[in-house]
Formats: sequence, structure tokens, C-alpha cells
Amino acid sequence: MLFKPGLDLAVSEGFCSLSCTCGRGIMAARFCGLLVLLTLCLSGLDAQRPAVNQELSDIFNELWRLDENRLTPVTDYNISVQGRASFVNQGSHVVRDYALQPLFSNVNENKLANTTTYSRFMKLLNNYERSTGVAEQVTAEEQTEIDLFLTAVLETKVMKRAHQYLVSKAKSNSDLRRFKSQLNLIWFNLYHRQKNAGLDSCGFEHVFVGETKSGTEIIGFHNWIQFYLQEKSTHLDYKGYKARSLDLPDQDDHVLNLQFSWHGLVKPVGSAFIGTSPEFEMAIFTIVFLMNTERSTTVLVNIDQCRMELVVIRHGRSLGTAYPKLLSSNSRHVTPQHSG
Repeated sequence: MLFKPGLDLAVSEGFCSLSCTCGRGIMAARFCGLLVLLTLCLSGLDAQRPAVNQELSDIFNELWRLDENRLTPVTDYNISVQGRASFVNQGSHVVRDYALQPLFSNVNENKLANTTTYSRFMKLLNNYERSTGVAEQVTAEEQTEIDLFLTAVLETKVMKRAHQYLVSKAKSNSDLRRFKSQLNLIWFNLYHRQKNAGLDSCGFEHVFVGETKSGTEIIGFHNWIQFYLQEKSTHLDYKGYKARSLDLPDQDDHVLNLQFSWHGLVKPVGSAFIGTSPEFEMAIFTIVFLMNTERSTTVLVNIDQCRMELVVIRHGRSLGTAYPKLLSSNSRHVTPQHSG
């Protein structure tokens, strides 16, 4: 048994002295030694656990309160989380279905159609090649759709506050046109995701639309609107939620870890905000992207009643991927699952 220097002497001395008296003393000393070891292990785990980023939590909660376009559970949509999905290897096409019904039983489509950022967002969803390795061809009409979407996003209270925050941190220019160009570079700049291929991907496509890789796996796909629309068109089949054995997500949860198939391929563990507006998701991931320079960044934050990790991975000056990982909600504790 190994002990921290300084502690092992006391325990060893106790063991020796007690061993001279009776067997009970030996057992007591061993028990004390185990307690010491357990304490050291737990303290080590605490030291490795990242602290909540309070500054980002504060600005994200402010953005949450400003997100007047967020849909309300039960009022604007209903979800049925159903069963807990099983473990599935990446690349597997065989998966047991623990959700016989769709995740979304209804969504207020009138609100989606009549809210500018949602309606312009949805026009972008069919502009991309699903498979990586196939070069994207952006038409003049599609470029106009991108421009109109960014214009609408910049007019929201959420993105105006995000812009103000980034300017205060010297991460963005105060000029709105330059900030719009910055957003375009981060989210819509095309790049090579698959080697020896054309410009086949961008941050927006990966995060909000989803892609397939080598015809064997789903990558990205972290948006609830795309999930709903693909599920409605029967291209997507929800398989169940991902969480520890005794944990059941609530229908009002705004972040879910889940499993699904899409065009015959399986996403073993995915994650997405539920009900949030496109501008809110773009705003928080843009802030994480610009506030860090590492290729891969994970920040621990509290947003509303949820504790989550926000993962952002760069692709040069553009976004490679971004997604939330739910850790706890409404005082529930969820085992983190890997997503991508």
C-alpha cells in the first residue's frame, strides 16, 4: 500500500503499535490506512476537475435571458426522451432502438417560419453536400442566403451583446461590417476536412447540418432544428438518450445527449441544445472560439439550470466543430459522454 510521505510514517507507527496489542488494532490501522488512501485519491480527482468558468457563465446567462427567440418546452414543442440508448461502437450500423417514437412529437412550425433568424437559418440547411470529400459549390443565391442570415443574426439582442462583449475583450472590431466578416470567416469559410479533396466543409455545415465521413460515420450534427426536420422527413431515427443508468432527462431540458441514425449511419453519442435560437448557439460558440487560441478548447459553464462543457475545436481561423456536453441539469448528475 502506497502513502503520501509524511502520512505513511504515522500510519506505519500506528500499525506497529497496534499490532503489538491485538488483532483488532491491526484491522483498525489498516482501515485508517485505507481512509487516508481514499482521501488522497479523491483530492486528486478534485484537483483534476476543471473549475467553472464564472466569467463565461455570467455572459452566457445574460445571452440566455436575452434569447427572446428561444422556444418554450410544452408551449412551442414537445419531446419524448423514452429509453436509454445502449453502447454502440463508432462505425457500427447495427443498433438497438430504445425509442419507438420520434424525439419531437410536435414543434411550432409557425413560429419557426415567422421568426427571421429561424426562417433564414432553415434555408441554409439544404445548401451542402452531406459527404466529406465532395467539394462544396456555393452559388450566388446561396451566398446571398448566408449574407441575409448573418444580417438577421446581427440584429438580435443576443448577438449585439455578444459583439459588445468581444469588443470589450479586444477580440472583435467595433465596426459591425468587420464583425460580420469575422463571423463569416469563422462559420462559413470553406476548408478541406478530408485530405486530398476539394473545399468540402465549413463550421456551419459541420455543427448545424451534419456530415458523413467515408460512408461509415456521422460527424458533427449538433442542432435541434435540423434534427427535427430530418426526423420529420424520416431520414433520421432517434434511438434514445445517453446518460447513466438511473438518470432520466426531463422534457424541459435544454441540452440532451442522445443517439440516432441518419441515412442509415449511426451516431453513437451526439449532443445538442434543444429549443435555443440559432443566434444564441452561434454567439456562445463564437465567444469560446475567440477567447481561446488552442486548437481544442473545453470550458465548464453553468447556463440556466444546466452545468455543461462547451467544446470548440478550431480549423485554422475557422471553426472545426462545437458542441455542448451535458453534465448535470436540475440537480441531476450525468456521466459525460464523448461526442464529436
